[in-house]
Amino acid sequence: MTDPVSRTILLLDIEKYSARDDVEQAYLRRMLYDIADRALESAGIDETLRLRADRGDSVMELIDASAPVTALLRTLLTSVPDQLRSVNRMASRSAQIRLRGVVSTGWVAVDKHDGWVGSDLNHACRLLDADVLRDALRERTGDFALCVSDSVYAGVVRHDHVSIPKEQFHEVTVDSKNGPLTAWLHGPVPTGAAERRHGGNAREEKGAPSVFGNAPVIGGGTVNGDQNNITGNHIGGDFTIGGSAGRRGEGS
Repeated sequence: MTDPVSRTILLLDIEKYSARDDVEQAYLRRMLYDIADRALESAGIDETLRLRADRGDSVMELIDASAPVTALLRTLLTSVPDQLRSVNRMASRSAQIRLRGVVSTGWVAVDKHDGWVGSDLNHACRLLDADVLRDALRERTGDFALCVSDSVYAGVVRHDHVSIPKEQFHEVTVDSKNGPLTAWLHGPVPTGAAERRHGGNAREEKGAPSVFGNAPVIGGGTVNGDQNNITGNHIGGDFTIGGSAGRRGEGS
């Protein structure tokens, strides 16, 4: 395995790829490669500065740390949406291509089988698969949704460079088996993510009964079993009340 080196990580993934037949998938892969190549060339990142891995419905690029991330972000925010609009204007419904994208940074090594190794790369992949990014693309009329890692936001986006408006990026939390990851979504936070952030499984619509799937805990004495209060709200499991400090039970 090579020594880990600092890289910019670019991930692009096709929405609903597995729902297409073989002919459509082959077409979408060609379009994905064309879009990725044009975007990187437009950002001044030629083939000598990048290493590519094919993941079927997605493409992964390790980009030399000397290549400016600002140029890459500008291209992703402008050129890629334009390319997608152009391609989809001429494509049938079954050949429409919509993409999720992630830009991150970190340390990555390459093993003897040309596999890529590194926790920073793992984190980037988790951002690509995150519900908040999937929901964002699903809810938008456009064909591209972009998320950047906390390191990219701190190092580049928050400084409000030309054509990279920081006010268009919104902080989101992505759950992972190693704990929550902070990321920054370009564009509006999707409805589903906002609901999860404000109460997990609890339904918060005005007038609707609230449902707690686990046992909330607030301090001292205990009420066991399922409970229904006078407003029709249902509380499943044990509910503990007492003391001045409170917390919701695990799993909420």
